[in-house]
Amino acid sequence: MTEPAKPIEQKHSPWLVLSVLCLGFFMILLDTTIVNIAIPAISDHLHASLSQILWILNAYVLVYAVLLITAGRLGDLYGPKQLFLVGLVIFTLASVACGFAHNPTQLIVFRIIQGLGGALLTPQTLSVLTVIFPPEKRGAAFGIWGATAGIATVAGPVIGGWLVTDFGWQWIFYVNVPVGIVALVGAAYLMPNLKLNRRHRLDWLGTVLASGGLFLITYGLIEGQPHDWGKVWGAVTIPEVIAAGVVLMVVFLFQQRAQRGGEPLIPFEIFHDRNYSIMNYVVGSIAFGMFGLFLPLTIFLQSVLDLSALQAGLTTAPMSVVSMFVAPVAGRLADRIGGKWILFAGLSLFSLGMGILIASSHLNTTRWHLLPGLIVAGVVMGLTFAPLQTVAMHNVEPRMAGAASGFINTTRQLGGVIGSAAVGALLQAQLATKLNAAAAADSGALPEPQRSAFLAKFHDAATGNLDIGSTAGGFKFPEGTPEQIKQLARTVFGQGFAGAMRVTLWLPIAVLAVGALSVLLVKQRRKPKLDDLNGEKGLLEADTARVADVLAE
Repeated sequence: MTEPAKPIEQKHSPWLVLSVLCLGFFMILLDTTIVNIAIPAISDHLHASLSQILWILNAYVLVYAVLLITAGRLGDLYGPKQLFLVGLVIFTLASVACGFAHNPTQLIVFRIIQGLGGALLTPQTLSVLTVIFPPEKRGAAFGIWGATAGIATVAGPVIGGWLVTDFGWQWIFYVNVPVGIVALVGAAYLMPNLKLNRRHRLDWLGTVLASGGLFLITYGLIEGQPHDWGKVWGAVTIPEVIAAGVVLMVVFLFQQRAQRGGEPLIPFEIFHDRNYSIMNYVVGSIAFGMFGLFLPLTIFLQSVLDLSALQAGLTTAPMSVVSMFVAPVAGRLADRIGGKWILFAGLSLFSLGMGILIASSHLNTTRWHLLPGLIVAGVVMGLTFAPLQTVAMHNVEPRMAGAASGFINTTRQLGGVIGSAAVGALLQAQLATKLNAAAAADSGALPEPQRSAFLAKFHDAATGNLDIGSTAGGFKFPEGTPEQIKQLARTVFGQGFAGAMRVTLWLPIAVLAVGALSVLLVKQRRKPKLDDLNGEKGLLEADTARVADVLAE
């Protein structure tokens, strides 16, 4: 007769471990949004065009997204603590390098290295939480984790605005150094040294296929407008690049399914749970909406409304404050009643909030006109993060925690990459139309030579060479340019950009609306009876025994 397995022993409180995980996670997520507020400053100082800015934003998120699944597997193989520490070191050092970048190319390269560090770190947070917290307490833990994610996502512009205004854009990267050091020391001392599923092998072919497919799709979306959606590499066109990326992703899925009996990057058994499958689309649609909102909104606040980086950050601060209070409450409610209707309400409100922002985005708008839409969006952030994780991870076995958390984090980041790239592509296409139209309509009073030069400048900007820095509404003028021309350029740019932004934001609204409808397919947890509770207790004891056996090996 075998001796019953002992429960997992933890030297430190799981809530203390949670605080360290949240600190590292906060730093990683902060970097996905803090750069947005520095876009005009980076454009001014590094002379980066809009397409280069899109690469500075997306290079980090693309690498981060592509490697998350592999990093989740590495955590299963070598232990989440080890991967968390390595990721922190790489990310912190790369942040220093970003601050020293002298041109857009250097910054893009260092952002790629940052993405590598972030990818190694992130999936370890959810896999550790899933193991150290019992199912009945995971909702509260995910509530705090969700609040961290929500605050980091929307607090980035506030912190970034202050740093850019008072210290310079480089400090949005330097600020990671003290945070990284504190998180590194805390993780080394507090995190349990879990080792689950040591026999996993890595699927390098799957990693190459997924990386190549996602890169080609993102490249096509970002570079489409600058190349007029035509030839990009010799005879190769932008649509062919995107199509090749889609084909690679289809091949990747077939390759994963073909080796489902081996060690695929995506173990298809995690999709046997319908709720987990649905949540992957939902989390992607939320990220699509958030990244799709921040890109045009940041440019609008600084380059159209002429706010400083700090003022622009403070304009979005209500989102952070509201989210901070709503997220823990939503996490506790998800434990009691399930997350289905909380999520449905959150995604529906997100669409409503973006609709209010569309109605408020005009040349003569003040930041106070944007406040109602931003507050609604803040409520949404708080309502979605914790219930989403509770619904997604509730039925995931501990042995699959690394793969499941890695994949859902990948989906979140892919939603952000595709959202940022797609919204950026639509924004550039709309600017091509709106800027030319506004320039032609408003420049009729100029003398013919000046009018021709004026229209040529806007045409050049509309083809992808737009400098969206904060100087003169996105344009720089030689000395001696009449003030009338400068003012007219500001007006034309503001009208064109506001019009392009209003059209562009309908895309993330449509994606979010589909996400809200998909939540209706979630299986709502029924209220447990006494027999069910006893059964769940037995399953929990069995899971604990299995984990303890692995730890004892």
